Amino acid sequence: MAKHGSSLGLLALVLLAFPPVAARAADCGSLASPKLDWQECTKKNLMLQGSDLEGANLVGTDFSLTDLAGANVKSANLEKATLVRASLEGAHAEGASFAKIEAYRASFANIIAEGASFAGAELQRANFAGARLAGASFEKAELGRADFDKAVLTGTKFSFANLSRADLSGASLEGPAIFERAFMFLTRIEGLDLSAASGLEQAQIDLACGDTSTKLPAGLSAPTTWPCPAEHE
Repeated sequence: MAKHGSSLGLLALVLLAFPPVAARAADCGSLASPKLDWQECTKKNLMLQGSDLEGANLVGTDFSLTDLAGANVKSANLEKATLVRASLEGAHAEGASFAKIEAYRASFANIIAEGASFAGAELQRANFAGARLAGASFEKAELGRADFDKAVLTGTKFSFANLSRADLSGASLEGPAIFERAFMFLTRIEGLDLSAASGLEQAQIDLACGDTSTKLPAGLSAPTTWPCPAEHE
């Protein structure tokens, strides 16, 4: 029994010295650096412009009101992070995951986010003006009143997304974008070239707001309700 008890004691000491990776706490006090672990940390209302967070674990991190303009978050995992009214203007976010983030009124203006995922994200009134979003995914995202002025949306996926009152009118599509089952109530598509878009159906176009310069895929036609009246918020 004594030998058995001492073995258990030794095992306990080993576990204390080397806890399982999953049980180790995030290093919330560390300075911004590549591949750091800030999972579930609170980083609200901070000035983190230009920070290098490439490949970092930012799952569930609270960045509300934080300024991350010009930051490097390439390949970082921000799944379920809170970015309410945060700024990632001009940030590098190629291949990053913003899946299921909460980012009401956040600014992603001029972000470089080719191949990034915003799947299932809450992005109401978010600003994507000038963003480079080729190959990015907004599948099942909430994009009510989001602004995509001058954004590059080549190959961007909006499948099952809510684009109610979102403004895509000044965006650029140099190739196909996917709109399968996207909800497009009063979505602004004036002047947009959707001729190569896939997944669009006439019912979606009938709900959207285009004009005589909107280009539609073959088989779809502009409804008689176009152009829509200007909105006053």
